[in-house]
Amino acid sequence: METGFWIFMLVMDFLLPLIMVVFGKLFQHCPEEINSVFGYRTRRSMASQEAWNFAHHACGKLWFRWGLVLLPVTVGLMLLVWGRDTGTVGLFGAVVMVVQLAVLLLSVAVVENALKRTFGEER
Repeated sequence: METGFWIFMLVMDFLLPLIMVVFGKLFQHCPEEINSVFGYRTRRSMASQEAWNFAHHACGKLWFRWGLVLLPVTVGLMLLVWGRDTGTVGLFGAVVMVVQLAVLLLSVAVVENALKRTFGEER
């Protein structure tokens, strides 16, 4: 087993949950004005200042919580391949990343649905 590669994959698998935690905190204090550079930018979220604030708070809360949950889950999953060959560790680590990405994309669907329920279909 190559311990160095396992550690590398663990660090790589930590990136997305850590980004979710950091941006989750940042998004809870959203940019003052709607902009096209930084923030949760969708058609619905940019329709009004109220929707912009709502979307950032909702997304920030989700990302922060889900990111915190993904961190220990990632460690637990990666421990399942401790001691395995680099091919197995690499493949498993990639699968973990895909699952994390699915969670991230699911959060967008959840926030968009909340925007739709709160502000109506026209947005």
